[in-house]
Amino acid sequence: MSEVSGQDVIRLVGVRETPLSVDEVFGAVGDRGAGGVALFVGTVRDSDHAKEVRRLSYSAHPTVERELRAVMEKVAADFPVKALAAVHRVGDLEIGDLAVVVAASCPHRAEAFAACRRLIDDLKAQVPIWKHQLFADGTDEWVGAC
Repeated sequence: MSEVSGQDVIRLVGVRETPLSVDEVFGAVGDRGAGGVALFVGTVRDSDHAKEVRRLSYSAHPTVERELRAVMEKVAADFPVKALAAVHRVGDLEIGDLAVVVAASCPHRAEAFAACRRLIDDLKAQVPIWKHQLFADGTDEWVGAC
């Protein structure tokens, strides 16, 4: 599930069961007018709440890509972005796997950092993706909107 558009500032939107590529996301936001590109990579860590994480799984609502695009449209409206890209994994992930990769390119570095930060923060707060963590002690936890 992904969409790429060469004329839109939203160049890549995807929610996938397959491994993510930093190179793909970075390549999607390339623009001759961009003086800065900011990239965020979220990985599966080995602990949370002082508990050892064995693995986790992400699931998403069927409207996930529409909601992700809406978040990206708001970022594009609020910042002078040249291009945006965001991809997120769903399914079972192991420690160290890439869970999310987002990027923003803008004329200047400060704008790129701000746009990228807003993109990941709003994705986590508003996009309907849920994380199910399995801990080494046998307990588990669901975390709303990843």
